[in-house]
Amino acid sequence: MRAVLFLSFILLFLNCEDKQTKKKNTSETKVEKPIKKEVVKDTVEEPEREFPKLNSKTAMEFFLEYDKHHKENKVRITTDFGDIDILLYDETKFHRSNFIWLTKQGYFNDTQFYRVIDNFIVQAGNSDDVKTARKRSYIGKYLLPPDTKRGFKHDRGVISMPSSEIRNPHKLASPFEFFIVCQKGGAHFLDGDYTIFGHVTRGMDVVDKIAAVETDDGDWPDKNIFIRNVEILN
Repeated sequence: MRAVLFLSFILLFLNCEDKQTKKKNTSETKVEKPIKKEVVKDTVEEPEREFPKLNSKTAMEFFLEYDKHHKENKVRITTDFGDIDILLYDETKFHRSNFIWLTKQGYFNDTQFYRVIDNFIVQAGNSDDVKTARKRSYIGKYLLPPDTKRGFKHDRGVISMPSSEIRNPHKLASPFEFFIVCQKGGAHFLDGDYTIFGHVTRGMDVVDKIAAVETDDGDWPDKNIFIRNVEILN
């Protein structure tokens, strides 16, 4: 009888040990699920553009439409030497619209008179400042076709648009720049090559002061002459 009880006790003990071992192993081998971390992506977006970025294929259509809604034609250029008031011609509507649009974009502010030749021209709208390059990059890279058969001559006081510096047999105009003729008697040998799109109505004395400054061998003024502001007049 004792042997039977002892044997039953042994079996009960071994059975409990086996359960404890299984419970322990189950606890030790439990694999926790990994915690998923949300990845925050950069959501920096470019500000919405008011106008599209222009190129030579889209510029003409853009300014044709722009001309229908923006008829301003009087501007004031404030320089380090004083103010120059200019009337822009309706006949050269693409060039007029381009100048008005760039004025409203603030492009000309802080650009310079970078080419000055006494008794010939003063040329402006460029700069060696990186801010000007950034403005151009944002606005777009485009050229305007010449519009030279409107009967205008390169008389003293007219504002005209130079051609691009790139290889340019068709004299496509560089839209960011302009020059004012200050040559006495005019510079009529330029007629037919460059688009005249306005003339100075007040401030030729300022133009003459700019033209008279000292320049380096590249006609760049020894002391920078800035356009501080260009505004549209009523």
